Amino acid sequence: MGLLSCKYLRFFSTHLKSVTFRCVALLVIALVLRAVAAPLLTGFEFEYDKILFIHSRTLHLSSELGIRRAKFLEVPQIIWGLNNQKIAFARACLTARLLNRTLLMPSLSASLFYKEIDLLQPISFDKVFQFETFNSLCKGFVQLGRYSDVSNRTDVIELQKGSGRRWTIERDLEQLVQFSKDPYDQQEIIRVIGKNPFLWPDHWPVKDYAKVFECLVLVDEISKEADRVVSKIREAGKELRSKTASDNPISEPVPVPYVAVHMRIEKDWMIHCKKLEQRSKISEICSSRQEIMQRVGSIAGQQAPTAVYLAVADSLLEDNSILNGWREGLVPFEKNKLGVMEIYKRYPYLIQSAIDYEVCLRADVFVGNSFSTFSSLIVLERTQKMIKMGVTSFCGMDIRWPSYAYNILGEPNGPRRWMTNMSASSLKAISYGSNDVSC
Repeated sequence: MGLLSCKYLRFFSTHLKSVTFRCVALLVIALVLRAVAAPLLTGFEFEYDKILFIHSRTLHLSSELGIRRAKFLEVPQIIWGLNNQKIAFARACLTARLLNRTLLMPSLSASLFYKEIDLLQPISFDKVFQFETFNSLCKGFVQLGRYSDVSNRTDVIELQKGSGRRWTIERDLEQLVQFSKDPYDQQEIIRVIGKNPFLWPDHWPVKDYAKVFECLVLVDEISKEADRVVSKIREAGKELRSKTASDNPISEPVPVPYVAVHMRIEKDWMIHCKKLEQRSKISEICSSRQEIMQRVGSIAGQQAPTAVYLAVADSLLEDNSILNGWREGLVPFEKNKLGVMEIYKRYPYLIQSAIDYEVCLRADVFVGNSFSTFSSLIVLERTQKMIKMGVTSFCGMDIRWPSYAYNILGEPNGPRRWMTNMSASSLKAISYGSNDVSC
């Protein structure tokens, strides 16, 4: 045995210096490494949705021990419309969750400016949503903190969000994972600079966003204003039905139902949606006033007369004839006709939108545009609500709180039934709109 070993040693020592031997040896080593690594490499050959799924699984690992209360994430002022701000806020919360940090309560924007960032009117988060209620409902999942909780405001490290085509979702995730480790993890505050959170890459499934949205409860002042508007709509509906009764005014055993239509025909929307149709080559985005009225009037099973609340941004509306042309039995109301304009005038744009959102959310039937973030988040919450009630089929005719997309033709010549795909791996369809409404 010893003699055999010596022969092998002499063979290798004799041929080791040979160039040919070296090449053969390297080839053998390469083949062995390829055989070992092949199963690992194929694990990365996933399409986009599967990559996101793997990411979402990875993101939860750092949060299994709970959210730290002495380490914070700070984000830029959150801007744009109400529901873009809600998505941006949720994305910031989930980023803080990945970093195992508490999100410092961000500043929202009360006004609506798309380009004049210096003109944005800031408003504190707790002026719109209940701070303590949020932390109570989201305990163990995400956490909000106040700047008074910070012990050393100079102990800050900045995280510059990348931009451009080269800044992929994988690179963004790699950066976040890097900042979850030392030495970055030692700083008390990680301050994200450079981007509004709405524009950050999305690493989280719809169900995670839905969890954050469930924790957002309007402050009492705004909620009570929404109560007043809903009450006005139901009273109007009751009066309509009383007038059509053959005998004495009816006494409804339950609140009179109403339909809410998020009527996107404002001038800014029509410019945006037409450009979007051209870029995406999708024709089912814009809807005229006539098309909306026709499709809402074709929804089966509506009891006449029914009050229809039109949620529309009045200051941006160029068409003043939105109350005309509705099918008999559907009686439209906007803020002026309903007598609630004074309620809205007391508040900035963000609060007005929050009231309208709540009014649409509570409607017995909701009809919106699937490319609108406002409509999409309402449908998400309504879908989540029905899931909690045990509903398994959302596309049938006899479900409670049905939702429809008027920009997509359904049966019979009405709007398409709409629900949110709660198993989706990202919020992309909701953030930027889609004609896939799952029904």
